[in-house]
Order: sequence, then C-alpha cells, then structure tokens
Amino acid sequence: MKIAKNTVVTVQYKLSDAQNNLIEDGRQPMVYLHGGYENTLPKIEEELEGKDVGYENTIQIEPEDAFGDYDPNLVKVEPRSRLPEPLEVGMQFEGMLDGDSDEEAMIFTVTDIAEDKVVLDGNHPLAGMALRFELKVTDVREATEEEIAHEHVHGAHGHHHHDDDEDEGEAGDQFRSQPIH
Repeated sequence: MKIAKNTVVTVQYKLSDAQNNLIEDGRQPMVYLHGGYENTLPKIEEELEGKDVGYENTIQIEPEDAFGDYDPNLVKVEPRSRLPEPLEVGMQFEGMLDGDSDEEAMIFTVTDIAEDKVVLDGNHPLAGMALRFELKVTDVREATEEEIAHEHVHGAHGHHHHDDDEDEGEAGDQFRSQPIH
C-alpha cells in the first residue's frame, strides 16, 4: 500500500543535527496519520507521500520547516518562589509570556537555576537547528474512521482516549510540570 492521505504510517527513524550528532535514536517508531493532520513535520509527509513499505532515505529539514528560528524574546527570568519544588534544569511548565494575556499558553523549559531566579525558555528545544532524519517506512495501513475523525492514530504507539481527561488542567494551575524525557 502506498502512503497517501488517511493512511497510518509507521516509520523507524534516527534524528541528528546537521553535524550528525545524534539527538534521538528512535527506539520507538513514529506512527502518524498521514495527510496534513500536523502529526509530524510537513517536510516528512512530503518526503513519504506515495512511498511504500521498505522506503528508506535521509532528509535534512531546515529550521524554518522544523521548529523555527531561535527567538530570544521567548526567554524569561522568574523568581524561583513562583515555581514548585523540587526544581530541576530540563523540567517544563505551561505559562504565558509577560503581558501576553491574549495569547495561548506555551511550554517553557527550565534552562538555568540560580539562588532565587529561574531562566525559562519558551523556544522548542530544537528551535534554530537544521535536523537530519534517517527514515525507513515499516508499515502502512488504512486509517480507521475514528482515527480520521479524531485526526490522530489510536492504539499501539498512538493516542488513547480516557474518560478522566476532563480532570487535566485544574483552574488556577499557573504552571504544570512536564519533565523532559
């Protein structure tokens, strides 16, 4: 079966920077719903469109087509007292840029901790980097009607729906801890 809109694609991958420094070894395959559902980078979808199981290639994606350029305006310093303890570099929190109450909340990563100050970076950890993906298609199947309606893959390596999802994001949660893998 060829990769086309509304197919579920399983890809073994390795992710490196432009200098071939390994970023992610892809022990778990990437499984996504193909067809512009924003489940992977558009350049990866473009590369895999029309391909079959067994297709392999290495592609380089520039920052503007990956996670954007690094924006120093997305870095802020907060009093340590505003964040929960224990606090570690690499932890992630959801928050707003100062004075940006009309914008959506964004994820900030703790990049430095001083005695009473914490540096939070709202850039994606891979922002500003050209990325090299080694790709190998290992499976292609038709998506289910439910996957198409929900715009993502269900089941193994996909998304699972739970009845208690409504409990996420309590009112008043200014920051929600999400440690990086």
